[in-house]
Amino acid sequence: MQLSRTFSGLADLLFNRRNLDAEPNRRRKRLRPGKVSPHRPVPDHIPRPPYVNSQKPIGIVSGPEVHDEKGIECMRVSGRLAAQVLEYAGTLVKPGITTDEIDKAVHQMIIDNGAYPSPLGYGGFPKSVCTSVNECICHGIPDSRALEDGDTINIDVTVYLNGYHGDTSATFFCGDVDDEARNLVKVTKDCLHKAISVCAPGMEYKKIGKTIQDHADRYNYGVVRQFVGHGIGRVFHADPVVLHYRNNDHGRMVLNQTFTIEPMLTIGSINPVMWDDNWTIVTEDGSLSAQFEHTILITRDGAEILTQC
Repeated sequence: MQLSRTFSGLADLLFNRRNLDAEPNRRRKRLRPGKVSPHRPVPDHIPRPPYVNSQKPIGIVSGPEVHDEKGIECMRVSGRLAAQVLEYAGTLVKPGITTDEIDKAVHQMIIDNGAYPSPLGYGGFPKSVCTSVNECICHGIPDSRALEDGDTINIDVTVYLNGYHGDTSATFFCGDVDDEARNLVKVTKDCLHKAISVCAPGMEYKKIGKTIQDHADRYNYGVVRQFVGHGIGRVFHADPVVLHYRNNDHGRMVLNQTFTIEPMLTIGSINPVMWDDNWTIVTEDGSLSAQFEHTILITRDGAEILTQC
């Protein structure tokens, strides 16, 4: 989810203390849009989320997603499927495969399990998964571009099953990836798990952002501010807005609540640029970005990761 431009501009002013003028790694060719194939059909018997074919504007639904025992079990089922789909998608990553081919395989696995691919039709998004390569921060649209040796790719999977969404993503290596990229990916994954480890009933959300920013700062990586974690469950995006950088949000986590944490780190500039497709977000300077995401449940003992196999 994206914050308003006004808020994110203020956030940059208050929290961005990195040197954004550093020269990025220029060995990689800048991404260019490929050809996007028609959206893939979903069998009529599979229930759609309410936003599909709706004319209502998308956004964050007010109020947290807090569940009873039945809802928690439904979240576990949808989260597990999302994790299994993501794990499968990762096995497909190799030089020569197109991101559209990954989308096709993901789409088929989701509908074969009686679920709906949540991104498809959300705000007009044309595909069933997001594939964000190299400097793409998030929301990359699968297309005809073939992955190349040395690429990194974030695959973001969300499924809608039995009325509940499960949302997860990971960054994968394509072929022989250099140490610079490997370290960024490792630190980003570590940021996510360190943030999850501080979650518990009554904990302030701002602890998540501080934990992520503190770890990223040790390696001089930037934390993207305009895109955030969010509540999830019966709706795709709900309160709270989970900031991944230091902030003063005094909201607190509650028992049986579900939300995502999904930090996006960069080697260079944290400033995002949107392509003309109104979805694809890349770093301003073409520097590498990485992201990891889990859906978590707040439990009496801390947090349970719902999106793992």
